[in-house]
Amino acid sequence: MADTFNYRIDHHGSLVRPSDLETTGAQQAVEDAVVLQRKLRSTVVTDGDFPREDFRSAVLDGVSGFRRTDEVGPDGLVRWVAESLPKANGPLVAEWAEKLAELTVIAPKVSLPSPAYLAATTFQPGLGVGSARELGEALAEIIQAEIALLVPKGVRLIQLNNPLLLGQLGTHTGVLSFEDALAVEALAVRLDERPEGVRIGVCPGWEAPAEVDRAAAEHLYAEVPAGRWILPLLTGSEAELDLVRALPEDRDVCLGVVDVTSPALEDLDTVLARIDAVGELKDLEDAALSPSRGFADVASSPLLSAEEQRRKLVLVETLARYVWGNEF
Repeated sequence: MADTFNYRIDHHGSLVRPSDLETTGAQQAVEDAVVLQRKLRSTVVTDGDFPREDFRSAVLDGVSGFRRTDEVGPDGLVRWVAESLPKANGPLVAEWAEKLAELTVIAPKVSLPSPAYLAATTFQPGLGVGSARELGEALAEIIQAEIALLVPKGVRLIQLNNPLLLGQLGTHTGVLSFEDALAVEALAVRLDERPEGVRIGVCPGWEAPAEVDRAAAEHLYAEVPAGRWILPLLTGSEAELDLVRALPEDRDVCLGVVDVTSPALEDLDTVLARIDAVGELKDLEDAALSPSRGFADVASSPLLSAEEQRRKLVLVETLARYVWGNEF
């Protein structure tokens, strides 16, 4: 895809919140985050999720039908449950995206939770929603409508996050089957008119399973027509490479090459060798690099310090320069 170079140096969207966020306010914090991303030569900019509690909040805070509980999971996420089919109360993040577009000429990026992920984690039988599939379809319609709002506001990269998909490849566990999850995700990423340079991506998980069912991975990519897939490349394992092997030639891949759960910086040559291995399977002209996941998918639980985050983002930029030179 000829314009992939526009988004070579990517990141998942959430950034470590500044310590003075409550004092300065979200607007000022976002402006400062845009300056930081430009200094780090990122080819996309996000609002860092600064206006939100966690990576799901863009949807959960903007629709009716959900109730926040007092339960907190091992991932630090507060549990929400669906009590009725959701309805949007207006645009979800389009206004923030428009502000981003006004702050910089770099392409704004927006990350959203995928509808299948939200349906799988909020559906509870007996609370007023018939099935997880029905809930997912309603969420997909809301998210698809939001995507249609984002593109005219200048957003060129939209990422849907479903941390469960890679662990679910080919299985039928949980309240939402693998087939139903694919059908729901496919509804969200459809876009009747897609201007040149617009990418809709899906991140199906933060790390690869021990083994990958190649047929199930191929089925995933065939059923969900996302233009970019954000895949882990933290070890260079056969499972990680199998996820790339299964990817159709006409899809971009964004490789998560630095681990945001560890402050230690990766060895440059080791990561470049992993990227070279991907290059044997996939044209790197249709590839990009990023950290493995968001730095603070839960605002109150950043995975690294702000300085450690900066070093990781600098490393991604350095790796990209080694792979593609200065063409972007």
